[in-house]
Amino acid sequence: MKTKVKIVVEGGKATPAPPLGPQLTMLGLKPPEVTKKINDKTKDFVGMKVPVEIEVDKTTKEYEINVLMPSVSQLLIKAAGVEKGFGDRKDSVSISFDKVKKIAKDHSAYSLAKDERGQINEVLGTCLSLGFKVDDKDPRELIKKV
Repeated sequence: MKTKVKIVVEGGKATPAPPLGPQLTMLGLKPPEVTKKINDKTKDFVGMKVPVEIEVDKTTKEYEINVLMPSVSQLLIKAAGVEKGFGDRKDSVSISFDKVKKIAKDHSAYSLAKDERGQINEVLGTCLSLGFKVDDKDPRELIKKV
């Protein structure tokens, strides 16, 4: 019988402490070993919150770690080099449209959009929510043009 443990960890910084450690122990796994593997798989996402699924076979104690894509907002925040979004749009940051397109492409497997244009507009909408500008323009201007 297989079960899944779904968690969100900071890239490369999972620990065997609660809440993850006790969950793994209850499934018969060794938390330090599992967290080391999670950290190896998420090291490219340092500073971002990354969803991780651990699929465990309860009878054999074998497990598989699946690292999912961080949210669009996390990818944008990393691309902009800031700690969080801006509530006040006066103090904002601008990212390039090329970065928006790359994030849309990277996140396409998780998108509800039917085509690349829709995926780009989803990312532009997230830029708007975070208070980011794209090529020093309001994202709404680009949504109309894409």
